[in-house]
Amino acid sequence: MKALLQRVTSAHVSVDDEIIGRIDKGLLVLLGVEKHDGETNAIKLLEKLLAYRIFPDEQQRMNRNVAEAGGGLLIVSQFTLAADTSKGLRPSFSSAAAPDEARRLYEWFLAELAQRHQPLACGRFGANMQVHLINDGPVTFLLET
Repeated sequence: MKALLQRVTSAHVSVDDEIIGRIDKGLLVLLGVEKHDGETNAIKLLEKLLAYRIFPDEQQRMNRNVAEAGGGLLIVSQFTLAADTSKGLRPSFSSAAAPDEARRLYEWFLAELAQRHQPLACGRFGANMQVHLINDGPVTFLLET
């Protein structure tokens, strides 16, 4: 699994001009599921995501995680994160999980996350979404399992 984390002052995702998920300060997480991913990968990523210290403390050092910073999470499925871009000029998606499996694992990830962190918002799997964000820093990291 891959998660692109962006520290934001605010973010929302919309489908057909309707906002379906919104957070204020926190993390926008674009989540990609690959072929061999399962619950073990997902829980490792989830735990790292929640513990990752990318919010400033009193000395402006990245020493706080999203909960310590009082931030929300906006999780958006991002199929293209699973692309292989190592060859040619067109991405290959041969390493991406099949849509049904990716949906299952994405929904499982959200359910596990909901038990551990609030506020939590999400996009709509497989939909054409528009993601709006104000990147804070900018601060962006790629986590992989």
